[in-house]
Amino acid sequence: ALMLCLSLGACAPVVMGGFVGTAMVASDRRTPGALVEDEGIEQRGSAAVRENFGENVAHVNITSYNRQVLITGEVANDRVRTQVEQLVSKLPNVRSIVNELGVGPVSSVSERSNDALITARVKASMIDSADIFASVYKVVTERGTVYLMGRVTQREAARATDIARGVPSVKRVVRVFEYITEDELKAMQPKPPKEDST
Repeated sequence: ALMLCLSLGACAPVVMGGFVGTAMVASDRRTPGALVEDEGIEQRGSAAVRENFGENVAHVNITSYNRQVLITGEVANDRVRTQVEQLVSKLPNVRSIVNELGVGPVSSVSERSNDALITARVKASMIDSADIFASVYKVVTERGTVYLMGRVTQREAARATDIARGVPSVKRVVRVFEYITEDELKAMQPKPPKEDST
């Protein structure tokens, strides 16, 4: 699993939910419609930032989960930080925004590579854990800070946070979760097939 994550390159956000198509949807707690909307938000958001700010924002990442958008990276000043958030908030289907843009110099290639390694290690640790489903989490790492996204219970959130904190080089863990109840989680589980009485 670690090698699979590393083969994705220096891109820090990683989602591991199985195969493309229906299998991916089956292992994800978002609706198929929300999955498509999240992909659209990320693509349109990245394009809009490039078109409107150019070289002023050399490193901005847009990550969407169930239409909740996490913005990470670095910008030159607070004015640009606010403008990026305002731009992304106007995109279709955006429900809420968590603006974690840092003000300062752009992260180096080595820092981004380290972030990608941290993300891979967090996901690998989740896969190795027997008490959570790694496929329901989206992990983003920026400057050593791990952001955890997903639709999870309080119990699952606490467990994932503990796992991420135990990974070397993690400076802090930020939860960007949408919480569900244990009853809602049970309702999402696939129903066992009915026995054939014939």
